[in-house]
Formats: sequence, structure tokens, C-alpha cells
Amino acid sequence: MNHISASAEEARALIMDAMGRLVADGVFPSEPLPAFNIEIPADRAHGDFASNVAMASAKALHMAPRKIAEEIVNALVLEGSSFEKAEIAGPGFLNFYLSQKWYSRVVQNVIAEDKAYGNSDTGKGERVLVEFVSANPTGPMHVGNARGGAIGDSLSSVLQAAGYETEREFYINDAGNQIEKFGKSLSLRYMQLCSEKGQAVMKAAADTEAVCKAVYGENGNTADFPMPEDVYLGQDIIAHAKHYYDLHGDALAAVSDEERRKALAAYALPINIQGLKDDLAQYRIHYDTWFPESKLHQDGSVKQIIEQLRASGYTYEQDGALWFKAEALGADKDFVIVRSNGIPTYVVPDIAYHYNKLVTRKFDRAIDILGADHHGYVPRLKAALTALGVDASRLTVVLMQMVAVMRDGKPVKQSKRSGKALTLVTLLEDIPADAARFFFNLREANSHFEFDLDLAVEKSSSNPVYYVQYAHARICSLIRNLEEAGVPMPQGGAAELDLLQTPAERELIRQLALMPAEIETAARLLDPSRLTKYTVDLAAQFHKFYDSCKVRDAETPALRDARLLLCNAVRIVLGNTLGLLKVTAPERM
Repeated sequence: MNHISASAEEARALIMDAMGRLVADGVFPSEPLPAFNIEIPADRAHGDFASNVAMASAKALHMAPRKIAEEIVNALVLEGSSFEKAEIAGPGFLNFYLSQKWYSRVVQNVIAEDKAYGNSDTGKGERVLVEFVSANPTGPMHVGNARGGAIGDSLSSVLQAAGYETEREFYINDAGNQIEKFGKSLSLRYMQLCSEKGQAVMKAAADTEAVCKAVYGENGNTADFPMPEDVYLGQDIIAHAKHYYDLHGDALAAVSDEERRKALAAYALPINIQGLKDDLAQYRIHYDTWFPESKLHQDGSVKQIIEQLRASGYTYEQDGALWFKAEALGADKDFVIVRSNGIPTYVVPDIAYHYNKLVTRKFDRAIDILGADHHGYVPRLKAALTALGVDASRLTVVLMQMVAVMRDGKPVKQSKRSGKALTLVTLLEDIPADAARFFFNLREANSHFEFDLDLAVEKSSSNPVYYVQYAHARICSLIRNLEEAGVPMPQGGAAELDLLQTPAERELIRQLALMPAEIETAARLLDPSRLTKYTVDLAAQFHKFYDSCKVRDAETPALRDARLLLCNAVRIVLGNTLGLLKVTAPERM
């Protein structure tokens, strides 16, 4: 239940009811009521909710704001509401103060709803497809993919909690130039191993890793094994060529270069894709669909999109190529969709893919998590969708800034433990998945982020994920110790919970009440970082409460039980929020 939103709307309704009666009694003239705000004041001394209705209505009612506020306060009927009083502040602000009944109800609802607390039906009936990571399958995932994975997966969870029918998808770029480049790279490395020098290297080396190092050299080239610039130079390419050779020998050495490239790519690509799946599973990411680009070529979707764009009237021919009039539809410039050699450009399968999402598969919304370097690509893609008759607002792109991974205050290029280039896998060798997922969601996607590896493994309150997990474990320890001492978790009723009246208790309950609103806002803004901030704030409020309010040694058994119930509610909310981020909520630390 969203207590905050419900109470804000209740305050609005109370104001509207009071003003309606004041108009009926002739105190206010019968004039249209201007829009007014209900807000949560930054300073709690100004109430739990504040409204500017008196100032907003002054011109329409031809009355001083302070006078309007006085009349409204006198006409308010708070009995039976969530508020115990309303006061006037400054030039005429109306400040509403929540009743004890409201605080007790929050704790009761958290405990009653348990794992469902925070969920809503805001997005009910809307199908959303979230595409994220979609790393090139020709090599391992980098740290930028790690950030995109944490953001995209957590956002999907947030959308699901907000009631959206959400699916996760990985788009496999298994066609096009990068696959041609992949096949060429594999073919060159394979032929190097088949050469006399390559045979000598394999005979002298102890294992595949030694072969890779000998062939790779310092920067992908050695005097014995030179490589052109337009290929992939990773050692993983050499490893694939070596493994294929181990299985089939030099069988491909005698075939045409094209046949060799295709055979080696067909062998290595499924291995790489399975590697992506395994690595992402280690990162706690599981997709509903792995969608291959090749499908769009095989089923004719790419050709169909080209014909549809021709028919739209937004294409023209120049220098033998087919151009799309993107500028006429709001993009920065026109672009080629079919080269002069008849081969479609890379953007055409992307257009076909998004058409497939929104038209063929009928998702109401498509959300892409992309690197910030795609900022120019987005309006071009939207322009193409518009030309195809698709409402481009149904596509939302979250642009993600780069990550700077730091250790000892300096940028990190490789894993400390393995000494290899820093990829998603090597990152998880250095730090726990909990820390990676939490840290990558500490900032909004469009903000630059420095990932401090030293802080991520630090066991102190300076480490935000440790700080939050410690709060959860601390509560679990308290509950466990009291149960061992013969004090089970009480059932708890309004009478007991009404005892929770200290500022620390009330602030903690207010924080609990915010969770559903935070989820709804995170879903609306597509910003899961709101949840990491929320959990840190909740942990801070809990530690503050726990340090100032005795639980086990409370003044009375009834107060002890009430505080124990409050602690249990915090445990539930921390567990639920960490669950959305797929960060563990430990019971012991």
C-alpha cells in the first residue's frame, strides 16, 4: 500500500471538502479552484504534508492567503482521517500532521503484506520489453556491460513490482560486419596455427594459455604472427582456433577462405553465446528471450522493412545508395539504409528488430539500455519507426554513461586476482556480485560513475551495501536472540503499535511508508538507483532508532513488543528492496 500517496490525496480531499462547504456557506465566492500542491516539507517541523492552496487561491477568491488558510483550517473535518491536526504557517501554508493511527497502520500493513509490500498495480495491463547488455558475442563482456546489466535487470524488477508485465531480452548481434570480422580473425589465427611456426609453438607450449601468449605477443602481433588492423586481437580468438584445431586438425586449411571463416564462426559463436549466458547467470541475470539478429535476415524482416520505408515516401537514391529522410522527421541528418553494393547498413536490422518488438510482438513499450555513445542513434531509430507508422514514444532509451573503475585512487585496467583485462567475469573475481549490482545502481544511468573496488570490499559503514546488509543482519540477530530468550515475535495490534511515538520511531516508520512510492517513482523515471538510495536512508534511520530506543530492555514488555514489530517491518522492507536489486539480505554477518 502506498501510504504516502494515499495520505497526500486524503489531504487534498479534506481541503476540497472544506472549501466546498465554505463556498456553500457563502464564505468563499463560487469561483473555479486553481491548481494547488500537496508536498512533503523538507523540514519535518512544518508537518508531514504542506499545501499552498491558500496562496494559489488568493487571486480567484479576492482574499488574503492567510485569511483563506484560517477559514480552511476552521472548516476541516479531521475526525476519522489520517491526520491529528492542521496548522497555518508563514504567509498561509497549510501544514498537516499525521495521527498515531497512521503510523500504527503502516507497520501493520508492512507485516501483513510481507513480501508483497511495495508492489502496486500502477502498470497493470501494460506489456514492457526491456533490452539490456546485448554485448557483441565476438568477445567477453566489459565493465560497461556490467553496469548496463545491473541497471537493466534491476529496472525490470522495479517495473514488475509496479505491476507492468515485463520481459527481459538480450539481442544477439550474430550477423553483419562484426561476424564477418570475427570469422576473418578466427581464420587468420587458425592458419597461423596450421603453419610450420604455429606447429612449433603448439609443440613447445604446455597448454592453450601458453599457445595464446606465444602467438599473441605483447599487443596482438608478433614478428612471427603479424595481424592486420581490421580484426579482433583478443587471446580468446586464438583459443577458439586452437580448440578447433585440437578437434579437427588442419581440415580447414585446404578449403576456401570464405568456407573456413564460416565454419570457424559457426563453431565459435555458439560457444561465445553460451559463455555470455553463463557469465550473466553468475551475475544473477536471466533473460526471458535471447533474440538473434540472424532471425531478422532469415525470415525476410530486413528486406520487408526496406520496402516499407520505400513505400513511406521517406527515402531517396543518391550515388547509387538508398537514403532515409531522417532529418525530415526530427533526426540530425539523413542516413544510408542500403549501400551502393546493395547491402543494408547496420541500422536496418535494428529498425526491423524494434518494429518486431512493437508491432509483430505487440509490446506496449520497448525500453533499451544503451551506452551514451548511442545518443545520435536514438532519434534516427525513432524517425524510422515514425515513417513505418509506429508511435515512436513507445520506445524509450536509457542512455548510460561510462564507468571508471578505481583502485587506490587510480584507474584499473585489469583484475587484481587474475591479472587479466577487467571484464565482467574478472570483476566478479575481485568483488562480490552483491557489491557489483548495488554499486552499479548507486547513480542514475546518465551520470558518470567511479567504481571504487577498495570500498566495495570494505566491511565498514563507509561501504553502502555492507551498511544496508548489516542493518538487515542486525535485525535478524535481535529477533533470533529474543526468541532464544523466550520472547517470540508478537502478533501485535494497534494498541501496542500506538506506543511508537518517539521522533526516532516515527521517522523510521515514515521511511517504511515511502517504499511503495519509491518503487512507483523508480518505474516512472526508469531509475532503479532510487532504491539503493532508499535502502541506505532506511538503514540509517534504523541504526539511529536502534541506538536511541531500547528494544530488548524497553521500559515495558508492551513497548518492547511494539519496537520488535517495528524492527521486523524494517527487516521485511530491507529484504524486499534488496530483492529487487538481486542483492542478498544476510541474516548473519
